[in-house]
Amino acid sequence: MAENLKGCSVPCKLSWDDLQDVCRRRRIHCRQLHANKHNFDDYEVEYLCDLKRVKDEELYLVKWKGFPEADNTWEPRKNLKCTKLMKEFHQDLADELRRQRRHRCRGAVPKRLGKEMVYTLVQRAKQRLSLRRWEAHLNKTRSHPGRILVQNEVDQEGPPRDFTYINNYRVGQGIVLNEMALGCECKDCGSEPVNGCCPGASLHRMAYNSRGQVRLRAGQPIYECNTRCRCGADCPNRVVQQGIQFDLCIFKTHNGRGWGVRTMQHIKKNMFVMEYVGEIITTDEAEKRGHLYDRQGSTYLFDLDYVEDVYTVDAAHQGNISHFVNHSCNPNLQVYNVFIDNIDERLPRIALFSTRSISAGEELTFDYKMQIDPVDTESTRMDSSFSLAPLSTIPTSPKKRVRVECRCGSDSCRKYLF
Repeated sequence: MAENLKGCSVPCKLSWDDLQDVCRRRRIHCRQLHANKHNFDDYEVEYLCDLKRVKDEELYLVKWKGFPEADNTWEPRKNLKCTKLMKEFHQDLADELRRQRRHRCRGAVPKRLGKEMVYTLVQRAKQRLSLRRWEAHLNKTRSHPGRILVQNEVDQEGPPRDFTYINNYRVGQGIVLNEMALGCECKDCGSEPVNGCCPGASLHRMAYNSRGQVRLRAGQPIYECNTRCRCGADCPNRVVQQGIQFDLCIFKTHNGRGWGVRTMQHIKKNMFVMEYVGEIITTDEAEKRGHLYDRQGSTYLFDLDYVEDVYTVDAAHQGNISHFVNHSCNPNLQVYNVFIDNIDERLPRIALFSTRSISAGEELTFDYKMQIDPVDTESTRMDSSFSLAPLSTIPTSPKKRVRVECRCGSDSCRKYLF
């Protein structure tokens, strides 16, 4: 029986921090967890739960990290050194008082908070903790240079359930990626390309300028240098494969569009921003999943129909930050088909480039139903089809669905997504 369990593993029931807290409480020395006699008696505030005023002193109910809520204690403000947590608590309190249309004088503190108020503040603190843990997990998982931030200032929704962050395509059952057989022999692909370099092999010019900006029109494929090429990692024809370079923020939208993505840095026009990543499945499998996703309320199916409508990318449960990018009828991102190590033109990588200069703090969007009329239909075909179906989108037939209202808010809004 034991030999059948080789290679099996299960996730740990406790996080690294929780294990450290267990060691400290039980006074167990552990070098890997940095638990020793010097920090056994250190107590860290996890969050603040309540506030009351006794005579002229403010007392805070403290949830201690690594201890159950039954061990919460009331502490005077002078004993607490958690400036950031204190600021967040008072901001949450002010927001909730404002929501309840109650006002208080500057600097004044209610003598007692009601049970409903306390519950709301605790839930907000727990949500913030869960979002920070998720943010830390995303940044630990990502393989790209750009950092990921997470913000929700709208409601109490926490991290999405049943979603795994991945950096590259996951290949579904029965699908094989065919690797490039040849690479270029260039010493400098930018200034001295040999035989047109990798793009030249497919009769297409180099996709990028010296600043890494795409210079091909939308619809034309991009051929980057691959693992068999002589050039190095700093080759100017290696852009998409370098990954996301900008710091991006997953945030909750205010107008019912769920999560969205905004850039934390300025992005110039025609710059690579991100790939659309997910599980590669057949279109037959996508059709089956699409009906299930309709009943569940949403779907993230992107057809790979560059030359044939054979495969689809499903980012519903496995994907990267592009999973959270919203639709717009006037988007600031454009889709390009990219080929690097895979020669099967039915399986391009889907890259999103900026269509204009994008300011820091601006939301990133692309058109879920973009249609491109290529110059050469044989060599530059791209008919991008992406589907995001809300709860109301129950199919009336395999190809006909209820029209879905668009909430992008642009002047050129088509009013409906589908």
